[in-house]
Amino acid sequence: MDITLTTPALLFPALSLLMLAYTNRFLALASLIRTLHAEYQQTKEEVVQLQIESLRRRLNVIKQTQTFGVAGFFGGVLSMVLSFVGGTAAAAWMFGASLVLMLISLALSLKEVYLSLDTLSLLLDGRPSE
Repeated sequence: MDITLTTPALLFPALSLLMLAYTNRFLALASLIRTLHAEYQQTKEEVVQLQIESLRRRLNVIKQTQTFGVAGFFGGVLSMVLSFVGGTAAAAWMFGASLVLMLISLALSLKEVYLSLDTLSLLLDGRPSE
């Protein structure tokens, strides 16, 4: 497979939007945790503490998601650089690695969606989902 300079560049718009979505998730969860923490300080309700713990797990997954996403983005840029300087074999390998990193990032994003269902279950039922 020939990797040209433009092949990894085709992913940039999608990667930028994906990273924006990950960041928005992170910011929304951080805000929600601050609100719930203030509520917990006043009420000491166990369900609020469980929600905060669930949200903390989600934040950790989002952090991993962002890490792999940025690494995939970095790999795409490095692939372009390698292609530019004539290292076509190395560019192809780096592009492949960046695609694998992005797949991991997407899988972690899906995991975070499932964790969000657990958090909602806590809110609605007062306990984790089965």
